[in-house]
Amino acid sequence: RFLAIVHDEARRMQRVVEDLISLSRIEAEKFTTPTEAADLEQLIEVSVESAKRMADERGTELLTEIASELPPVAADRVQILQVLDNLITNALRYGEPGTPIRVSGVLEDEMVHLSVADRGEGIAPEHLKRLTERFYRVDTSRSRSLGGTGLGLSIVKHIIERHRGRLTFESEVGKGTTVHVLLPVAAETLS
Repeated sequence: RFLAIVHDEARRMQRVVEDLISLSRIEAEKFTTPTEAADLEQLIEVSVESAKRMADERGTELLTEIASELPPVAADRVQILQVLDNLITNALRYGEPGTPIRVSGVLEDEMVHLSVADRGEGIAPEHLKRLTERFYRVDTSRSRSLGGTGLGLSIVKHIIERHRGRLTFESEVGKGTTVHVLLPVAAETLS
């Protein structure tokens, strides 16, 4: 029993260290704006596929709603995958088991609007402003038991800032949460 506890805590610490290293890398690159054209629909498909097992375990359906002819975004593919993985995993962790999670992408004024929505407990307004702070947790006991490091949304925020995008949260207690990300369309698409 004690060995299992030590093992679990060592794995948790490993995840914290990996997230801190990731955050450090992202911050080091913050002045270099990504310009590579990336197909957001394909990245969403990859991320949804990798979350399928967790979704199946929770009896949750992952629904995607991607606008036809969605233009490529100016992005670092690996980092946008990291954003998607973080947002989808959070939606699975905090959404009500058995309720769907919606991942959508549409074009809005030369920006691609990505959103991830869950139906869960939601987040009280006083917590929304602090969600992207390092190690901030709305419910510390629940977050720790679900395996979070408290760095995921901070990583997401720094990646979106590097991409010159915007990150916002919309939540209603007892109804669920939607995370909105706006990313610039790749330059060659606009000309």
